[in-house]
Amino acid sequence: MRILDILSVQFLTALGSIIILDIVLAGDNAVVIAMASHSLPENIRKKAIYIGTIGAIVIRIIMTVLAAWLLTVPYLQALGGLILIPIAAGLLKPANENMKISPLMSFRGAVKTIIIADAAMGVDNVLAVAGAAHGDFVLVFLGLMISIPIVVWGSQIIGSWMNRYPVLVYVGAGILAWTAGTMILHDKIIGVMIIGVIGNQGLYFFPAAVMITIWMFGCIMQKKSKKQ
Repeated sequence: MRILDILSVQFLTALGSIIILDIVLAGDNAVVIAMASHSLPENIRKKAIYIGTIGAIVIRIIMTVLAAWLLTVPYLQALGGLILIPIAAGLLKPANENMKISPLMSFRGAVKTIIIADAAMGVDNVLAVAGAAHGDFVLVFLGLMISIPIVVWGSQIIGSWMNRYPVLVYVGAGILAWTAGTMILHDKIIGVMIIGVIGNQGLYFFPAAVMITIWMFGCIMQKKSKKQ
C-alpha cells in the first residue's frame, strides 16, 4: 500500500470507523481486564495488564487473519459464550478464598483470565471489524493498534473504581454474563434453536437469565464465605 493511499480521505475515514468500532466492542474486554487484575498488588497489577493484553492482541491478530474461516466453524460463538460464563462466575469468588494463593499464582491467573476471556469474546469483535474493513487487514491492524492503549488505560480506571466500589464487580460480571448469553444467541445453530423454542423475546430473556444466574452464584459464594 502506497503512502498516498494511506493519507487519502477514504482510507482515513475507514480507519476512524474501525477505531470507533474497536473501542465500542472492546468495552467488555476492558471490564474483564479490570476484573481480573483489580485485586492484585499495585506493583504487579500493571504488569499483568500489559502481558495479558499482549497475549490477547496476538490471539486477536491470528483470529483476524482467519476471520473468513471462522465464519464457517459451527458452534464457535456458542462455545465462546460457554467459556465466558465460568470466567464471569469465577471473578465473583470472594477474595478470602484466594488468600493462600501466592502473588505469583495470582499474577498468572490474572494473565490467563485476560487472554482466555479476550479470545472467547474476540470472535464477535473480530468478525465485526473484519467485515467493516472489507478485507483490508492494514485497516484492521492499524485500528487495533490505536485502540489498544485506550482499552488498557480504560481497564486501569475501571479497576481502581472496582477497588473503591466493590458493587461494580457485580456490574462487571453482569456485563460479561450478558455478553456470554448474547454470543450463544448469535451462533447460527444453537442461537436459532434457542429462539425457535422460546421465541424472539429470548433475545433479551436468555442473556438476562444468564446474568441473573451468575449474580445468584456470586451471592451464594459470598454467603458461604461469611459462614466459614
